[in-house]
Amino acid sequence: MLKKRIIPCLDIKNGRTVKGVNFIDIKDAGDPVELAKQYVKQGADELVFLDITATLENRKTLVELVKTIAREINIPFTVGGGISTVEDAVVLIQAGADKVSINSSAVKNPQLITDLKDRFGSQFVVVAIDTKNVNREWKVFTKGGTYETELETVYWTKKVEALGAGEILLTSMNSDGTKNGFDIEVTKVVSSSVNIPVIASGGAGKTEHFTEVFTKTEASAGLAASIFHFGEIPIPTLKKELKTQNIPIR
Repeated sequence: MLKKRIIPCLDIKNGRTVKGVNFIDIKDAGDPVELAKQYVKQGADELVFLDITATLENRKTLVELVKTIAREINIPFTVGGGISTVEDAVVLIQAGADKVSINSSAVKNPQLITDLKDRFGSQFVVVAIDTKNVNREWKVFTKGGTYETELETVYWTKKVEALGAGEILLTSMNSDGTKNGFDIEVTKVVSSSVNIPVIASGGAGKTEHFTEVFTKTEASAGLAASIFHFGEIPIPTLKKELKTQNIPIR
């Protein structure tokens, strides 16, 4: 059985780490470079950096900040936000990213997934899917959660796998920032629909939520932000607790 991963996420706006609830009500959560260094010390398995307003503001990812963080860490580093071409991805790899995460650009141009896979290999390509339950149907949202697409979530999940994605970062907008637990329903359906790793995101508030997502779904990783940023659950404490529940953890 593959070991489960614990992944802190740095949502970046104007060069600072921020956190919201249901993709709104954004608050400052600290210096991303200091947080990144702290997470390496605490034993995080990977780090995700999402420039959350890059697409909305129609600009590229904050490359200098990516470079600074990459110099300070030695764990796999995924970067997303404003990536719309293979060339954008090349710039981020040169800046120190190990993987790139694409969302709006993948929906707009699905061929980009295949182009990135052909250039770098599928293990490099993470497709982020922001999903929301609308009239009892899980729909895909883009542009930082502001735009509802026609895509049904499980259909899109299977399609991105077929196009060459190596991993899916699945965020439930209904649960995001609520601390009421991961959205088990959609995570279970998505993770059992594909043969690539699915990172569960949105809603973690206590250690039991990680236990639940790892025992009730096939998610291979749990991603969280504010509970780590504000020290509510230190990563070593979380990992120790998961081990006592016999959950294979790195």
